[in-house]
Amino acid sequence: MRIVSGTFRGHPLRTPPGDGTRPTSDRVRESLFASLESLDMLTGTEVLDLFAGSGALGLEALSRGAARATFVEKSAAVCRVIESNVRSLGVAGRAVVRNRAALTAVQGLGDASVDLVFADPPYPLSEADVTALLEALVPKLRDQDSLVVLERSARSPRPELPAGLSVFREKVMGETTLWWLELELDRATSGSAES
Repeated sequence: MRIVSGTFRGHPLRTPPGDGTRPTSDRVRESLFASLESLDMLTGTEVLDLFAGSGALGLEALSRGAARATFVEKSAAVCRVIESNVRSLGVAGRAVVRNRAALTAVQGLGDASVDLVFADPPYPLSEADVTALLEALVPKLRDQDSLVVLERSARSPRPELPAGLSVFREKVMGETTLWWLELELDRATSGSAES
């Protein structure tokens, strides 16, 4: 696996051994990041990469201009792979690796806010657990321009969205469906009025 584009284009990435993680394919990453760049969603953004695996999505975002990325992975061994990739790219000052469950990590963000979230949960994760995670993310999104990119199996049902989130875009690519989620306008407006 390699970085597709940007400052670190072509740089190889270590991947966790075994079949415990499911790396996002190069084709899906290329399409995803082309869309994000067309929306100007990368330059200077704060990224949260949940179920990060090798860290390929967050590292790709850093390669293309994101300010910082936080990588969340519950396996300590997989976190060591992410840390190795962060060191090999020389981006340790712009990256944080958290060894914890995704929901716990989101709940522990405190007052921090993010612009872009990648969530690539294991396909067997229940839809109720996916909804609970999305619900926890709603107050962490900075504003109405923030996005959550949820990756699921093309055979998975449409995610049940919590109040505050709506579907911005949906794209099926082979065995993968990408759900682009955004704050509903009334939630984004009331959130910015409170700030």
